This record gives sequence, structure tokens and C-alpha cells, in this order.
Amino acid sequence: MGPMAPWTVAMNTALELAEQALAGGDVPVGAVVLDRDGRVLATAHNRCEVDRDPTAHAEVLALRAAAAATGDVRLEGCTLVVTLEPCTMCAGAVVLSRVARVVLGAWDPKAGACGSVRDVVRDSRLNHRAEVVGGVEEERSARLLREFFAARR
Repeated sequence: MGPMAPWTVAMNTALELAEQALAGGDVPVGAVVLDRDGRVLATAHNRCEVDRDPTAHAEVLALRAAAAATGDVRLEGCTLVVTLEPCTMCAGAVVLSRVARVVLGAWDPKAGACGSVRDVVRDSRLNHRAEVVGGVEEERSARLLREFFAARR
């Protein structure tokens, strides 16, 4: 069993959610929040276009739902599994919610904030840092995004 194996099931769920975002005309990104024991607390997909809300990113929606499910804004010990590397806004939400780990599919070389362009989640100047595990189901995540943007051009 490789190092990515523990996250594959959750990433497959996130990819299914990304497909739902695609069906609604949104950028295909899905997110899952797992508790410290690996149980699903919350799921979401991008809803910016559907909700006409620029902050309705999958990560933000999943973190909100997880906080509601636990009754706590601090998601200590939790893992955020997401198909695309979080942007600066979502990385800030990771820090503020104190998520322990971010597991991502595709890296975002244009706007990523978990190590590619910026590294908000591991910035030593902030009050919390999260572990980053990248490249889980990377090709599937990247392909979904490439196809979405190619169809838009």
C-alpha cells in the first residue's frame, strides 16, 4: 500500500463531487472533510456560478459544513481532501479552521496557496500550519480541469 492509499477513497468522493460542480457549470472542484478517525464530516463542490457567490469554493463550503456538524469552528485533527490545490482564500480558511492536513489532487501553478505559488498553510508567521499531501489522484483531477477549461475556450 503506497503513501497515497489512505486518501484515495476520500479523493474519489471529491472527484465525484467535482463532476457535480461541472454539471452545474462550475469549475470542477470537490472537497471532503474527514475527522481525526477518517470518517466523513462534510462534502461540497464548487457552487460559485450556481449560487452567484465568488466565495462558494468547495473547500470553504465543506469547512463550513464540517464546523456546523461538529459545533466547533476549530477542526483540529481534521483532514481536507480536495481535487485542486486551494487558492489563497481557501488556504486562509484552512489556517483559520486549524485543519491538520490538506490532501490535494492537482497542483495549481497559477493560483495555488499550498506550496506551488504561495504556501499560506505552512507559513511560519501564522498561528497554525497544516501538513500538505499532494498528488493524490492527480492525473484524474488535472484531466477534469483541463477538459473543463478547454471547453470554455
